[in-house]
Amino acid sequence: MKKFLMLLGATVFFIISCSAPKEARQKRNLISGTWSLDNISYEGTEGLFKSVLFNDAQAICFEGSDWFFRDNNSTGRYTLTAGSLCSGGDRFIRWSVVNNQLQFKFIDEKRKDISGGLGYRLNIADLTAQNMVLKSTVSDNGSPVTVVYNFSKK
Repeated sequence: MKKFLMLLGATVFFIISCSAPKEARQKRNLISGTWSLDNISYEGTEGLFKSVLFNDAQAICFEGSDWFFRDNNSTGRYTLTAGSLCSGGDRFIRWSVVNNQLQFKFIDEKRKDISGGLGYRLNIADLTAQNMVLKSTVSDNGSPVTVVYNFSKK
């Protein structure tokens, strides 16, 4: 009987320790769906910036892009419109919410990692059923600059 209780206790502990915290689950549920990246701005310094985001395309290519997050299997994609500065198309991602951050990495159409385990983390600054603001801090000539991504739910 003691062995059974110890095994049961260890199993419950394992399940609890592996489950996502309630706050992360709530954020995942809010993020799930289709979003439009309406605007990208910069905080922390003055001036104009020309930046390449997620080692993919210039920031201007991301404005107006569609982002889709599926929470039941942690996959999604973002779609850029083709233009003179932009290579359009879908980019597939695997995503999660950890410590108030949205993190993602690139995958292929078959859900296989194509980024060598490398990914991106964006701080969740604001999240409601209709709006999401993500931020990431980068360095520009040794000074911190915060990139602000403003999304609206479709």
